[in-house]
Amino acid sequence: MTQQNKAAGRRQKTANGANAKQEQLDTFTTENAPLITTNQGVQIPDNHNSLRAGVRGPTLLEDFILREKITHFDHERIPERVVHARGAAAHGYFEVYKSMSQFTCADFLQDPAVKTPVFVRFSTVAGSRGSADTVRDVRGFAVKFYTQQGNYDLVGNNIPVFFIQDAIKFPDLIHSVKAEPHNEIPQAASAHDTFWDFASLMPESTHMLMWAMSDRAIPRSLRMMEGFGIHTFRFINARGESHFVKFHWKPKLGIHGLAWDEAQKIAGKDADFHRRDLWEAIENGDFPEWELGVQLIPNDKEHAFGFDLLDPTKIIPEEMVPVQRIGRMVLNRNPDNFFAETEQVAFHPGHVVPGIDFTNDPLLQGRLFSYTDTQISRLGGANFHEIPINKGVCPFHNFQRDGMHRMTIARGQVAYEPHSLVDGKDFRVDGGSAGFQSFPEDLEPPKVRRRSPSFDDHFTQARLFFNSQSAPEKEHIIAGFRFELSKCEVPAVRQRMVDNLAHVDEKLARRVAEPLGINAPDAKAAAGRAGFRDHRITMSIEESPALSMMDTGDGSIKTRKIAILVADGVDSASLRPIREAIEKAGAQCKVVGPQLGTVASASKRQLEVDATYINMPSIMFDAVLVPAGAQGAEAMSRNGDAVHFVLEAYKHCKAICTVGEGVQLLSTLGVDADTTPLPAGVIVAPTPVTNLGDTTAATQIAQDFIAAIAKHRHWDRANVESVPA
Repeated sequence: MTQQNKAAGRRQKTANGANAKQEQLDTFTTENAPLITTNQGVQIPDNHNSLRAGVRGPTLLEDFILREKITHFDHERIPERVVHARGAAAHGYFEVYKSMSQFTCADFLQDPAVKTPVFVRFSTVAGSRGSADTVRDVRGFAVKFYTQQGNYDLVGNNIPVFFIQDAIKFPDLIHSVKAEPHNEIPQAASAHDTFWDFASLMPESTHMLMWAMSDRAIPRSLRMMEGFGIHTFRFINARGESHFVKFHWKPKLGIHGLAWDEAQKIAGKDADFHRRDLWEAIENGDFPEWELGVQLIPNDKEHAFGFDLLDPTKIIPEEMVPVQRIGRMVLNRNPDNFFAETEQVAFHPGHVVPGIDFTNDPLLQGRLFSYTDTQISRLGGANFHEIPINKGVCPFHNFQRDGMHRMTIARGQVAYEPHSLVDGKDFRVDGGSAGFQSFPEDLEPPKVRRRSPSFDDHFTQARLFFNSQSAPEKEHIIAGFRFELSKCEVPAVRQRMVDNLAHVDEKLARRVAEPLGINAPDAKAAAGRAGFRDHRITMSIEESPALSMMDTGDGSIKTRKIAILVADGVDSASLRPIREAIEKAGAQCKVVGPQLGTVASASKRQLEVDATYINMPSIMFDAVLVPAGAQGAEAMSRNGDAVHFVLEAYKHCKAICTVGEGVQLLSTLGVDADTTPLPAGVIVAPTPVTNLGDTTAATQIAQDFIAAIAKHRHWDRANVESVPA
């Protein structure tokens, strides 16, 4: 079945409004035809030769076919996004679990029977379109809901807070994190002087830095990360009553990260790792799924937490306000054309619908201007809303006219309001009760260019985040800071940063400083610098388990990728029931051998090889299975690539299962059949008896392995630093 047929089949299965957007897009979609024409529809007789004055003569200027083709090619690229340039996207639908009318009149949050079409784009922030997927960075998580009241864009990230409190600092932040202007180095990385110079002088960034140095910034998959609206918004119900709301996307598969060494290697081996993972999961029918959660705060509880709800560097801990899961989102179709959809989609936090409103978060307020401005620059003018992927599924009408790339043909002589020339009656839209209504909030005078003192605590929530991490996660944060700051050539920048960290956790700061060739952290020095705010809030909790990535997800191994290492002589009889049990549990197995083609089992059967030790190394998999078979194990033990494959998986704390003689590949780690206790996540099993159809032992091995894979990583595995992989 072709890719087009697969996509068409999925489109036909959607119902209850979920395919409304696709039906609209289909009217703009073209298919391949058995002929080629110009853009004006003139058939082209020869697409290989320009029009010349003789077969060896000059090309003629009158060749309008050549000129049109080259001109279009010259203009195929549009400016990439200043931030979030590298992205991947998918279509899907959202359905609410029950009516939220008590809190909001937003139409798409009312009827559980309605499926609202969505288009979701994931992205990195700092890199260009050509950068790698697995860099340490914040990930964009933007959702466009095509509702019957208009488009609603929930434009967020996979981290719930941000580096800055006021949008006026956003250009400075991005200028600092982008490649340095004098040499355009480094690409898609924050590990350089200008970023840390800025961050060390902006204590308000400390909380975000804790998240960015954690494994949240190197997700295993786009399908395995949370999403957040970041800002505090408002829900408004039909009676005009307001609740503050924070948005959360909770992934069904849990929140999982890569090892830092692994992330760097993947960037070189497969720069499209996250894109490919998302695309293939959807093509395979393993549709990514998230639940939409909200934290709701009554309007009169705005000041009940000690921190300011309008401060985008703060979270509301889930232990203080639980996240109510109100609906689910499923991504079930890949785009038909990357440029037309993924690249041209225009998100905007100002695209809201009745029932959802803004707050005075100063970062959000600046974004409300910035997004319109940047879309005009990127997409050629003010009519970017008419590009098919951006067009709402509900009717739209106003008196805006003309401009570059206008698609709508508006009939009649009237292009203004009020008017009376359409049907002789006065038409006026002037203070009606229908449509979007802004919340009538009382505002405080006077007009000032100053920040509220309630924004001044920059360290308490950073400490809360660090305290909430498991021991391995804390070590990863320390390692993240060490790596990034070691790339800074100016010692004063490194010193300022660890001085700031001393206000988060003294031990953290000392551990970060140890290998950096600087003085011990000095909290007093940080407190004496411009920009420091000596203000501390009192939190009712010191730890929030919800902030840890450990033990998240549904406990399954669905869509996990398992490498089965083989060579000639593998014991295929004992392998078969183990593999079947793993695949039945939802994982995907690939047979990895010394070369493509087949390998011969011990019983002389041919086993198809999917990949090689070189073209799909361990970093592309979640776990490794080494089956039994004396000849095969011996051959792999002599193959440096196979040994490296297992050692690297061990270093990255992945589940490893060896059966029978397969344990030989662990010999360099000092692990054999009699080792006790075994390293965390390592299973060493004897060759199971499978004759006469008895698969009991093989099934038990598979179940033990499945349980180890379900933990994602065994970060508490001892002595991984000594492994040379």
